[in-house]
Amino acid sequence: MQIRLNKFLSQAGIASRREVDKMITEGRVKVNGQVVKVLGSKIDDEKDRVEVDGRRVDKEEGMVYLMLNKPPGYLVTLRDNFKRPTIEKLLPSLRQRIFPVGRLDYDSSGLLLMMNDGELAYRLTHPRFKVPKVYLAKVMGEPDSSDLARIEKGIYLDGKKTAPAKVAQIKSDPKKSLFKIEIFEGRKREVKRMFKAVGHKVLHLQRIGFGSLRLGTLKAGKWRYLTKKEIGTLKKLSALKQ
Repeated sequence: MQIRLNKFLSQAGIASRREVDKMITEGRVKVNGQVVKVLGSKIDDEKDRVEVDGRRVDKEEGMVYLMLNKPPGYLVTLRDNFKRPTIEKLLPSLRQRIFPVGRLDYDSSGLLLMMNDGELAYRLTHPRFKVPKVYLAKVMGEPDSSDLARIEKGIYLDGKKTAPAKVAQIKSDPKKSLFKIEIFEGRKREVKRMFKAVGHKVLHLQRIGFGSLRLGTLKAGKWRYLTKKEIGTLKKLSALKQ
């Protein structure tokens, strides 16, 4: 059956569709021994031999969806050339290859989705689908109402305004304050940079919600599989046909 190369690779659990496109343009993908750099290329998934970084890719062997409560001090990657701690140490040994949906900074913690469903991962992270991410942010000082209004309306980062956010104050103190913030896009270090833009450094950031999922009582460093109901709700939320 003819299928787009990037869709085949994302369904096989190589990476999200966006990351697969980058692999293709970087020349890391071969079809029948020939490097393919053209986005939108199609293959016959029954006949063609596809390789990524010299390793043959087989058709999907089953979808895996899980959540991890990432502690601070771990890189959100499965390998690191400098031998720093990565989330791979916290995950189960699986036959299928899974990848993180979005990112959490090295010093941040909380809910991290892992899966091998490239299409769902793409939709959960693309701003067009407006999937909410919820964080607890402990910040230095006490932002006033005007600071919070700026964050809620959107702040210019790298020349582009952030999408409107929702901010609720949980604890207030002249030295340290705690906020719950809900955002609908996933730009790099977005929450930290928004608070910094109004003059308040984020001391700790924890993601407690992603789409319809909540971290709940899952302990730091532990993981669990998503239920069928949770998977179905995520697909519905991201307008993905089931």
